[in-house]
Amino acid sequence: MTIKIFPNDDLEREISAGANSNLWKSIGDDPAFEIRFSPVRKKLVVIHIVATDEAIDPKFYVNRGRGFREKDTVTLPVGQRFIVTADVGTIGTICALRADPATFPTTLRFDVAAFSSSKAAEKHIAALLKADGQAERVDLGKLPQYWTKMPKLSLRKRSPSRTIQYAQASYRLASELPAPAVSATSGAWLSIVVPVYNAPPRYLDDLVRSFEEQGEKGTELILSDDGSNSPETLRWYETQRPKDNIRSVLNARNGGIAAATNAGLLQARGLWVALLDHDDVIAPHAFSVIRHTLEQNPDANFVYTDELVVDDTLRPTGLMLKPAYDPVLLTGVNYINHFSIYRRSRLQEIGYLRTGYDGSQDYDLLLRYLDGLPDDTVLHLPYPAYWWRRNGRTYSRKFMNAATTHARKALSERFAQRQQPIRVEEALTDTLHRVMFEPAGTAWPKISIVIPSKDNLDLISRVLQDIFERTDYPDLEVLVIDNGSADKAVLDLYDHYRRTYPRFSATITPEPFNFSRSVNRGLAAATGEHYLILNNDVEIIEPGWLKEMVTCLAYEGTGIVGAKLLYGNNKLQHAGVIVGFGGLAGHWYMNKPREFGGPMNRLHVRNSMTCVTGAVMLISGDCARAIGAFDEENFAVAYNDVDYCLRAHKAGFRIIWSPFACLYHHESLSRGSDKSGERKKRFEREKDNLRRLHGTQTFSDRALNPAYSRDKSDPKILIPTKLHIPSM
Repeated sequence: MTIKIFPNDDLEREISAGANSNLWKSIGDDPAFEIRFSPVRKKLVVIHIVATDEAIDPKFYVNRGRGFREKDTVTLPVGQRFIVTADVGTIGTICALRADPATFPTTLRFDVAAFSSSKAAEKHIAALLKADGQAERVDLGKLPQYWTKMPKLSLRKRSPSRTIQYAQASYRLASELPAPAVSATSGAWLSIVVPVYNAPPRYLDDLVRSFEEQGEKGTELILSDDGSNSPETLRWYETQRPKDNIRSVLNARNGGIAAATNAGLLQARGLWVALLDHDDVIAPHAFSVIRHTLEQNPDANFVYTDELVVDDTLRPTGLMLKPAYDPVLLTGVNYINHFSIYRRSRLQEIGYLRTGYDGSQDYDLLLRYLDGLPDDTVLHLPYPAYWWRRNGRTYSRKFMNAATTHARKALSERFAQRQQPIRVEEALTDTLHRVMFEPAGTAWPKISIVIPSKDNLDLISRVLQDIFERTDYPDLEVLVIDNGSADKAVLDLYDHYRRTYPRFSATITPEPFNFSRSVNRGLAAATGEHYLILNNDVEIIEPGWLKEMVTCLAYEGTGIVGAKLLYGNNKLQHAGVIVGFGGLAGHWYMNKPREFGGPMNRLHVRNSMTCVTGAVMLISGDCARAIGAFDEENFAVAYNDVDYCLRAHKAGFRIIWSPFACLYHHESLSRGSDKSGERKKRFEREKDNLRRLHGTQTFSDRALNPAYSRDKSDPKILIPTKLHIPSM
């Protein structure tokens, strides 16, 4: 088949590389390639994208028979190089695929090839990897091949994207807020401080206009110029009329973002301060919603909001929908960023921003400001109060290496203040962070691994071999709790391990399967400092998985740690459990590609969760003693892990999921399905028990932004019908 690539107006070929070059320049914020192929074609398409400058954020539109729709997109994690495969079938009426390689101006390589067989495609991919090195591999899977309904020609303007609908609904609801009673925000209550350097006048006009349109008394805008030398920027200052609530601080020399911001902070008079960038915009009614939040939470110490991503012309292109405050997630990525509202008095106490952290000066400030504050005084306001103009010209995008180095320096210093020795490495995205804790003292704590099992030689032999021969952990014991194996090969296997490994035991008690009871038997017999619950249908991939899980206990207050689990086909099986999915609880982003990053690449770093699966669950000794036994009566087989995690969560223990402990989980191979007979009745009873004991139908999981749906593993954005004002 002949493949043709049609670039849109935001792309132009890099002429200096030749007329037929695969090197392209994005000259706008919405570059897109339409990849077209014939009705009769080769089955497999391989797309190769390489960023020649900064990291890019590609997105693919999959035509599911109704054209290219926002709901049918596949978003790739930020990275430098991608190999994307798709099965388009050998014949079909759908003959196009769309690739949006970036959301900002940049330069990139873009190649497409087609192959009749998997063998030929893999040979091509191997050659690409050999020539250019490591790449992010993403499989779009088998794509629809036929129109489900022939598209109609329409001259009408297409309906707004879900991003625009969400923003419009949010701003409409905010406009209907009643005026708050004046107490916590009386007088000069909010100062907006903006460092400026050679900003185009239209950026400054947009920012000032967005401030003035707020119409809130007691607010001020301080523009702190960092020694701009652009004639148009300086001319803009000269044309501004003096206003009581808008002031310019013109610094004589260029001292950097931190110094300019600090000069503006010294002029601030508000009880609260927000730091914005000169190319961004304050969303409609933002001050009103923030004021309501502060009025209802007078003891709050910090508030942060969601963001609307816009292009250079302020056209909405995406949303940054954040979770509730998560100090663990914050050590991996600065997901808080803007719009953040600080108490001015605390900023003074910690000495404002520090120089020497260019590109990550806000991250350094956040880490120092939030350190020691009670978690419940840090509030997330799920309102798109900030318009982030994503144009690829910020310091941290142009100079990502320096920004990343400075971020890790800030992290190291934050933990040094707590006398916790660490080093910081790259996460699954190389610009994000993985904090590596050194074990307390000289030895790793003893871990008791509890494995419920019965028969099934293939599974139990593999997991035991993996633990004793493929796991790099110096001090562990293994307790198999068997509810009645009769297979002689399994019994002989137990005898072999008893003779070979003093740290192994297998206890056989013939009885009906009850996962909670088996776990409790194991916990009662365990002698370790901490306990790992492990399914017998797990397969170990990397030797350091257990060290990673134990390492996570170093985060303050952590009681439970979960792992990243994959199906045998390398699709995601477990990246954390969201309580409330389907009125119960469920895994999010199941069946996504192994390296799927999720919103803000959260799945490439550690996260706090309300729940993780019991298939691979580490429980600290303190947590086990405080929470007690698993519930044998109400959760014999299903939801016992959810119940246990919720009890730990309500008791104040932190629960962490880590992508750096990654294993295969061949789910339920050892016990079969719960979809028929008595098993189905039991499963329904345990669902009812979960709803009754934990109110999961109305549970609001802090790991999930309120804007996301709770009806499926891959949540979609809901159009809001009310504003969510947080409360302590």
